[in-house]
Amino acid sequence: MSEIQLEIDGRAVRVEEGTTILAAARKLGIAIPTLCDHDGLEPYGACRLCIVEVDSGGPASRRSRVAASCVAPAEAGAVVRTRTEKLDRFRRTLLELELARAPDSPRLQELAREHGARRDHFDGDASFCIHCGLCVRYCAEVKQLHAVGFIDRGIRKEISFLPEIAGRECEACKECFPLCPTSYLQAAYVLMRSFVVPSRMK
Repeated sequence: MSEIQLEIDGRAVRVEEGTTILAAARKLGIAIPTLCDHDGLEPYGACRLCIVEVDSGGPASRRSRVAASCVAPAEAGAVVRTRTEKLDRFRRTLLELELARAPDSPRLQELAREHGARRDHFDGDASFCIHCGLCVRYCAEVKQLHAVGFIDRGIRKEISFLPEIAGRECEACKECFPLCPTSYLQAAYVLMRSFVVPSRMK
């Protein structure tokens, strides 16, 4: 596969064609925040914290856009900026929205301090799930068990264990638990077991 060259935060980098901007930045040691990325999983682009500004195209067709670096492929000759006033503002708002869902998450609090996000900027009932999809994707892509999935949609969307699979598989696994940035997953599992285990004891 051929290599391409681009510029990230003023530094040139060569990567294989098809490499994501996030991976290219990491090759340079440039940290871009993310909540839904995992090396062993397909890129997902759910949390949008990894957004970057990208200038691409030739001199006559130069265009600038904001893209999620975890799913956006690096382009030859592109100029990427990972920290700008606009990006910082977007990330701050995204983190404040996530904090409204999971105000006690250590990972969110760490990112909030780094980006100046306020924990109490948005009101809302804490659901504790931020829809990063790490648990769902890990169970499907790595374990191929499909014991946990999303239910409902929009603001009512949440994860749920499928009792007929989870009751049989999850107790000996739990590999997805450390991936959850809010610990909601563990609580959802305990809730599921409270329904499944008593029914098996009858």
